[in-house]
Parts: sequence; C-alpha cells; structure tokens
Amino acid sequence: MSRPPVTARGVAALHATSTWQLPDGWVRISSQRWGPFVIRELVRRPDGQIVELTARRRRKGHGPAPADTARPVPVRAHAVVWAPHDIGWWVAALFIVGSACFAIGSAPMLSSVASPKLISSIYFVGSLFFTSAAYLQYLQAINARGTGEQPAIHRWFAAVPQSLGWWAAAVQLAGTVFFNVTTFAALHTGFTVHQENLRVWSPDFFGSVCFLIASWFAIEEIREPNTGRRWRWHDISWRIVWVNMIGSIFFMASAIAAFVRPATDELVSASIANGGTFLGALCFLWGAWLLLVELGTATTYEPAVRNTQ
Repeated sequence: MSRPPVTARGVAALHATSTWQLPDGWVRISSQRWGPFVIRELVRRPDGQIVELTARRRRKGHGPAPADTARPVPVRAHAVVWAPHDIGWWVAALFIVGSACFAIGSAPMLSSVASPKLISSIYFVGSLFFTSAAYLQYLQAINARGTGEQPAIHRWFAAVPQSLGWWAAAVQLAGTVFFNVTTFAALHTGFTVHQENLRVWSPDFFGSVCFLIASWFAIEEIREPNTGRRWRWHDISWRIVWVNMIGSIFFMASAIAAFVRPATDELVSASIANGGTFLGALCFLWGAWLLLVELGTATTYEPAVRNTQ
C-alpha cells in the first residue's frame, strides 16, 4: 500500500500557517492543524521533491517522508529486535516488558495458583516499566528536532504546549504514575472499603482516563487531510495508535468494574476487571511490538529539518 498522492483536495484541507522552521531552499506548500497544533506540512525540497513532515515522525526523529506514490510503504515490515542505541527501541522494549507483566498478572486462572501478594508484585513491576517507557517518550517529545536523527537529550523536563505529541506523552506519563500509585497500594492489605476505593481504585481510574486521553491525542496527531481514507491498516503508525486506544478502552472497563461497592464489599465485576486488564495488556503488548516495526520502516531524508523548539 502506498501513500496517497498530493492532490488539490488534500492541499485544500491544509492551512498555510506553521511554527516549524525549514532549511534554506525548502518551500512550504501548506500546513495542517488540529486545533492549535501543527500536525502535518507539505514542503518542496530544493531538488523539487515534495515531502511530508508529520508531528509524529518529527517527534521520533524520523525526518520527512515522500508525499507521493514514488515510494510505497512496505506491507510486510520487519521489527528492529535489537537497537539499544535508539531511544525509540528502549521505549518499545520497556512497554513490551510492562505489558507482559500486566498480561501475566491478569492471566485467567492465575489467581487460583498464585498468591494475591505475588500478583500485586507483578503488577507493580509492570507499572515501573510502563513509567520508564512513558518517560522516554516524554523525552522524545521535549527534545524533538525533526532532523531524521536521534533526538539529543538536552532537556529532562520541559513544557511544550504547542506540540500535540508533548500533550500525548505528558498525559500518558501521568497515567503511568497513577498506575504506580495504585499497584503499590495494592501490595498492602487490610483496607476498609472506603480506603480501598480511595487508595487503589481511584488512581487506577484516573490512570485509565489519562491513557484514554493520551491515545486520543496520538490518533489526532496522525490525522490525515480529507482524502477519504479512513481504514489505514497498512500504515504502521495508524495501527499503533488504534491498538493502543483499544487497550486503553479495555483498561477503563477494567477500572470501572474494579470499584468496590460499599453495600456488598464486592467488586462491580471481578471477571470484567480481570479480563479488561488482560485484554488491554495484550493490546499494549501488540502496540509496543509495532513500535519496533515502525522503527524498522522509518526512513530519513536530507537535508535535515531544523526544530525551533
């Protein structure tokens, strides 16, 4: 499957405003925004080639991509299984381990053979891997250069409110911290119903809300002009954001079902709470693997695009 050609309809859907600086000799054709955020630009290089700059590729340091059908997107892409020099590889690897921990902890019938303490410990370890991966994504967002090179780490904490990718990364990072809190609290026993809902359920619920919001931002970050394409299965980035959105929905269903009803001291639905976590973790595991595939399909072009942030 190849990228759609640059058509008058597609260009008409873009706005001619941008905050992204271009190298000398590059000519901006148009820019696409989602609300106040620039998410895509079409530019003409000095050699005459029209390329596409997207917020996601820029955030990950993948550089511009062809905006026409000259170079197809591979249908069968291969994951980069070993690239420890690349921050994107670490993001994927840490999410894989974290997702695997949540999938193991919520595996069907595990509670019949493992102690609650062991299961809670597995969740807590998984949440730490989640937070580590989310923080690396946050570093990518605040140090994005869009040059097609690995983002150099110049800042460890920063606010980049004009970047939709920063909002997605920051909200997701907050969600993982909530999961740290809930899984750590779950290591302890003897809570009253009120304490259980306050210390365990509440951060779980707010973390799930954060994951939903972050997934929505990630989907909007790769929004395309009105070309009529809705189903983009062969677009790796499209698969990643939607698989993660489905995982976030499962996590939210799990959180809602895990509320302890004061009248009965029972969960709303133990089976939904456990099943939602398990299915959500499998989705995140799949999405993390696809990050390695996305890394393998990333192609850069020179000269580099400079970042003004």
